[in-house]
Amino acid sequence: MPWFVKIEAGLVDKPTFDQYVPAHTAYVKALIDKGHKAKTGYWAQRGGGMMLFEAASMDEAQAIVAADPLVVNGCVSYQLHEWRIVIE
Repeated sequence: MPWFVKIEAGLVDKPTFDQYVPAHTAYVKALIDKGHKAKTGYWAQRGGGMMLFEAASMDEAQAIVAADPLVVNGCVSYQLHEWRIVIE
């Protein structure tokens, strides 16, 4: 399966963002359980982060990102890219 990366920038204050972190964490764990090999984290300087995951197509990747609680609740803006691995 192709890899995709969602690069995100925060849109809300930290207390608002933190309200949705547990739902986001549960969502990513569910993606892992479904075989998407998801990984997520934030930049050391805060203000954004990324999620790396596998999906069958760009359409599926867009649906996965659209359902992320951080996106649903307007906490982040994002860019979504298919990532072509050259060397492993």
